[in-house]
Amino acid sequence: MAIPEKQIFVCQSFRAKGESKGICHKQTDGFLQYIEEEILDRGLDIQVVATGCLKQCEAGPVMVVQPDNWWFKEVNSKTVIDAVLDGIEDGKPLKENLIS
Repeated sequence: MAIPEKQIFVCQSFRAKGESKGICHKQTDGFLQYIEEEILDRGLDIQVVATGCLKQCEAGPVMVVQPDNWWFKEVNSKTVIDAVLDGIEDGKPLKENLIS
C-alpha cells in the first residue's frame, strides 16, 4: 500500500483509559464513514484517522489535515466537512473554521 498524499485526523476524544469523553466524540457520530465515502467519491488520496483527544475541546469537534497542518474547529455537520474537502481540493483551507 502506498503512503497517502494527506491524512485527516478526526478527534474522537479518547482518553488514556480508553473511554471517550468530550464534545468531539459526542458530535461526530457517523462522520468518519461520511468522510471516507466523500474521499472515495472525489478520488482523493487521503487516509482518515480517528484520534485521541487533540486538546482543543473548546473548539470541538476538531479535524486536522496533514501535512498542511490545517486545524479546523466546529466541524459539526456534513456541510462543514464538504467545505473542508473542497478546500483540500482547491488548496485553500476553509477560513471560517480554521483554528489560527
